[in-house]
Amino acid sequence: MRANRSCNTGIGIALGLALLAGAAGAQTAPTRDDIVGKLNHFEEAADVDIPALKQQVMERAKTRIKNDPGPVNRPLIAPDLAKQPAFNAQIQFDADTPIIQPESYQTVGRIADALVHASLLPYTFLIVGHVESNQKTREANAILSQRRADAIRDVLVNTFKISTKRLQPIGLGEEQFLDRARPTSAVNGQLQILTFAKLPENEPARPAAAAATPATKKPAKKHH
Repeated sequence: MRANRSCNTGIGIALGLALLAGAAGAQTAPTRDDIVGKLNHFEEAADVDIPALKQQVMERAKTRIKNDPGPVNRPLIAPDLAKQPAFNAQIQFDADTPIIQPESYQTVGRIADALVHASLLPYTFLIVGHVESNQKTREANAILSQRRADAIRDVLVNTFKISTKRLQPIGLGEEQFLDRARPTSAVNGQLQILTFAKLPENEPARPAAAAATPATKKPAKKHH
């Protein structure tokens, strides 16, 4: 009996610690208001052509320049983006993949909650992927950062029903470090949400509900 009690006590303690660890992890997720507070200071749209920027990132990541200044001194590829209101999210992905780890689901949900807050509905946003400097090529990291930005956009659209017109994913790889002084720091792997531009006034911020088809009136039956 004592052995069973000891075993049960051990299991109980293990479960309790697991629950506490889960609660502690959950507490690290930002609140909706934290995110709204970072994103609602929009002043003007960034003068950045996103399709052209995607091409520039890949071209620069592929090019081997003899006089490359190195990660610490590498110039920002899109300095105008650094001026936009930004929320930096610590999203955990499986290694070398765009698969979001379960402990980051709550953070993605909070981002979705913020994007439908009344103060942010008039705006479009960039989902910006970054990668810290590592043993992989800059080209591989640029591709990975784009795939991760795409993955977050897909979850926001498909799971949380955020309008696709409000979201643009862009991967910057190693071409725009968040902490240029420490290129290998995990900070450089954070994902950013940037307030990018105002929606055109005729564009709905939410997906439009399908218009109800009026029922066809059936001719009244004749009574004999």
